[in-house]
Amino acid sequence: MDLFKILLLMFLVNFSFCFAADPYAFYNFEVSYITASPLGVPQQVIAINGKFPGPTINVTTNENLVVNVRNKLDEGFLLHWSGIQQRRVSWQDGLAGTNCPIPPKWNWTYEFQVKDQIGSFFYFPSLHFQRASGGFGSFIVNPRSVIPVPFSTPEGDITIAIGDWYTKNHTALRKALDDGKDLGMPDGVLINGKGPYQYNKTLVPDGIDYETITVHPGKTYRLRVSNVGISTSLNFRIQGHNLVLAESEGSYTVQQNYTSLDIHVGQSYSFLVTMDQNASSDYYIVASARIVNETIWRRVTGVGILHYTNSKGKAKGHLPPGPQDEFDKTFSMNQARSIRWNVSASGARPNPQGSFKYGSINVTDVYVLRNMPPVKINGKRRTTLSGISFVNPSTPIRLADKHKVKGVYKLDFPKRPLTGPPKMETSIINGTYRGFMEVILQNNDTKMQSYHMSGYAFFAVGMDYGEWTENSRGTYNKWDGIARSTIQVYPGAWSAILISLDNPGAWNLRTENLDSWYLGQETYVRVVNPDENNKTEFGAPANVLYCGALQKLQKPQKISSSATRSIGFTSLSMLVMALVMMVMT
Repeated sequence: MDLFKILLLMFLVNFSFCFAADPYAFYNFEVSYITASPLGVPQQVIAINGKFPGPTINVTTNENLVVNVRNKLDEGFLLHWSGIQQRRVSWQDGLAGTNCPIPPKWNWTYEFQVKDQIGSFFYFPSLHFQRASGGFGSFIVNPRSVIPVPFSTPEGDITIAIGDWYTKNHTALRKALDDGKDLGMPDGVLINGKGPYQYNKTLVPDGIDYETITVHPGKTYRLRVSNVGISTSLNFRIQGHNLVLAESEGSYTVQQNYTSLDIHVGQSYSFLVTMDQNASSDYYIVASARIVNETIWRRVTGVGILHYTNSKGKAKGHLPPGPQDEFDKTFSMNQARSIRWNVSASGARPNPQGSFKYGSINVTDVYVLRNMPPVKINGKRRTTLSGISFVNPSTPIRLADKHKVKGVYKLDFPKRPLTGPPKMETSIINGTYRGFMEVILQNNDTKMQSYHMSGYAFFAVGMDYGEWTENSRGTYNKWDGIARSTIQVYPGAWSAILISLDNPGAWNLRTENLDSWYLGQETYVRVVNPDENNKTEFGAPANVLYCGALQKLQKPQKISSSATRSIGFTSLSMLVMALVMMVMT
């Protein structure tokens, strides 16, 4: 190698080290329609790289993730990274209030750091009811090797996506909602995009492709289970096996044994499961409908197979029963209360999770958010939070702020439910930077709800039946309530969460029930550092898309058969790497 090449190589390597303290992970996603028959009926589903569900994203704490998305659908598209906190970059959150849609045939690249997080999450399409047709996948954030994990390394890491499913595609379901109709009972439950094993010939037709998970006897596996469905809470269980709960949405839990666990829409859990049964036959994996009339909803059951490598036969007999609590509405809630934060375990950082003493911090703002059954507003069937049915802004919130566009939203979301008639507004919460907000989620509907907060892991401190009052605070868990991003709220009950508003941006607070979300049951919390210096919140990315009042700023994109991406820091890094390889040859 001559002197010029040596000097050039030294420069390029030094340049790369200057800008690459944390490594990059790259994914290319081509989003398209395919035909599949998960419940035996051919239908249009949304695939990523031809797969349904989409590929698992697998990264490590603090890695920079680059996901290049090519939209081959016939409508706008965004991916949301449920539970990923997007520290300082709500621009990458992939929701109608944070991003302009990726137009059909266009290409757009997400780029963000998975900062100070570990755990089990998932991604999904956030626009136009598209999640009801697929487009979702698992998202794993592994800890750095220097951070201890509170359990032995499992034999394998298995992702399981469960969710209710309709044989109608998302456009037909969306039209039903637009026409003021209810979606009715789902047609079934999928496990990793597949229908049920034929455990019952009356309920399950012939020819259904089902999920099989193969394991080695005597080994312990980590199962990451996410409810990616539309609106149905599901009870997850494995015939003959204990589920040791170890983690939920980025927080290690106190390890407890469960024979089954209710997983509500949008929630994710990690279980340690030891394959300690005999291999005389395979075992059922079950996800069945909960908090409904389970006799009528029998068909809303997903069934897969756990197969030991030395198994001697097929699974047989009745499915393992779920909780027998038809007349005991407290069973599921008490189970939820039993889930505790492991305060002595390290999370993404070396210090123990419990070193953040959330129970001793003074609350700066209190919001009581109440949902009701759907109502008619201006002749349309809508859902509400505190009497307001949210209307998505035509221009994303922080983009409007950056360009000083007026009238896009109102910072007037009420701290208590409105007493007058419900209304449709783009009304959002004015969050206080570095404030500590208490939010009470009051479910005055007859259906189960679960709520998600983007940008943060909140502390789940309490839940009970009835109306929340000031005295309810006496029941709060102020020591080891789990930090997570999605919480269930039972019918006729409340749940309370505490949020440390240390992440500037515009953050979605919504029901995860897709039909209620679509009809307006959401808002945003706008958190702005008054001393803006681009250190606590980054500016808009170089490839930001424009829409609404700023549509005229959007430059056309050249449409080609291959994916392209805007030149930015990541492309420069890739160019440097390529030059290094050229010099080495």
